[in-house]
Amino acid sequence: MGLQDKLREDLKLALRQQDACRLSIIRVMLAECRNEEKARMHDPLSEGEVIDVLSREARRRNESIDAFRAGNRPDLVQEQEAALAVVREYLPAQMSRDELVKLAREAVVAVGASGLKDKGKVMSHLMPMVKGKAEGKDVNEVVMGLLSEM
Repeated sequence: MGLQDKLREDLKLALRQQDACRLSIIRVMLAECRNEEKARMHDPLSEGEVIDVLSREARRRNESIDAFRAGNRPDLVQEQEAALAVVREYLPAQMSRDELVKLAREAVVAVGASGLKDKGKVMSHLMPMVKGKAEGKDVNEVVMGLLSEM
């Protein structure tokens, strides 16, 4: 069963259970998938493309949480955290910081990076390996840390 099919099945389940929060989030995710299908002009999306859409949705939720915290809105923070938890159920497990550092070190060696000027090479080598499993800003942070030590 594909990820979109799982979302559709879980939508039906949320309808039956009258889980308004979960229902709303799953509807948003399915709508984003449909929008992506229209934008790419092909149907259905591959699993990787669905993961990209869901990762984007998780990133939006994280940005909203940060903004609501800055605006001192704990009610909205709680709402967005609940939504983020639902989105994360459908994403691959996130990599730990140690795993990310290990992969980044391997990428630095693989491309023969010698300093910050090689950041682009390292990132382009590393990002396909961590797609959907780590946030880009975290990957960037780790790579910058490793390259600045050189």
